[in-house]
Amino acid sequence: MLTILGVTFPFFALVLAGYVAAKRGWLPLTAIPGLNGFVLYFALPAMLFRFGANTPMAQLLDGSVALLYTLSATVMVLLGLGVLRRHHNWNESAFGTMAVAFPNTGYMGLPLLLNLFGPAAVGPAIVTIVVDLFFTSSVCIALSRLDQAQTHGARTALVQAIKSVFSIPLTWAIGLGALVSINAWVLPEMLTQTVGLLAGAAAPVALFTIGTLLARPVPVSPHGWWHWQRGGVDALLVFLKLVVHPLWVSALGWGLMLLGLPLTPTALMAVVLVAALPSASNSAVLAERFGADSARITRVILLSTALAFPSFSAWVAWYKS
Repeated sequence: MLTILGVTFPFFALVLAGYVAAKRGWLPLTAIPGLNGFVLYFALPAMLFRFGANTPMAQLLDGSVALLYTLSATVMVLLGLGVLRRHHNWNESAFGTMAVAFPNTGYMGLPLLLNLFGPAAVGPAIVTIVVDLFFTSSVCIALSRLDQAQTHGARTALVQAIKSVFSIPLTWAIGLGALVSINAWVLPEMLTQTVGLLAGAAAPVALFTIGTLLARPVPVSPHGWWHWQRGGVDALLVFLKLVVHPLWVSALGWGLMLLGLPLTPTALMAVVLVAALPSASNSAVLAERFGADSARITRVILLSTALAFPSFSAWVAWYKS
């Protein structure tokens, strides 16, 4: 277990470093959008492009992984809505649900899996990113527009969801990487080196940025204990993300394999570990863009990220044993 913690600790330590830097004022809060922009538009797309270009297409188009992860995401969305819809409108419920169903695979999962298990675990993780971008986020964004469906119509909600997916540079990076892989293209050395430099910066800057995002002030809620801002529902959402999500993926994957789904043990392990990751920080960013209460979602992200250090390490130890 100490060996596992030795691998995972530096990643969570970088998150803590970003949090402390922002809390102490060493990094002004006004600089956070710049850091996030660098990761979102340059470093992380470069890393995903490089993974996509160097990963065999059989892994990038693994239908078994896509089926498993889509089914698990569907159930997590339903569970999140079941918790939140009783007390919140569609907009608040949808983005709270995204915090439950959308793990931090891009910023945290890929570098962790690469360091722990090597390139074999990266292909399935990229498939989960594609599912989250095209399915999970689209469904949640479309659901968030249901409050306005009578005014703007369901069609407008669907169009907004699709536009949001294609406005994310990660989508294009994965697609371009897959195109290079399909055609076995060899990029010029200068371009390869440039992509490599940006990709190398993705993991440390992304992890540091997560910490700074979590350091933003979260207003105190006037509601009672069961309100997710005060520790009731938010604790339940964190439990769903860190405990129920990976357990459900593991059980579902095992069951599908017994039914004959051609899912390799390595692929199942990668998907379970993706599900064990904390909530994605872009849930708060998207909530802010669409007018939901991003401060509430930030609390869930903060708690899940802090608690993921022991919980994710435990899952890794289970698979390493």
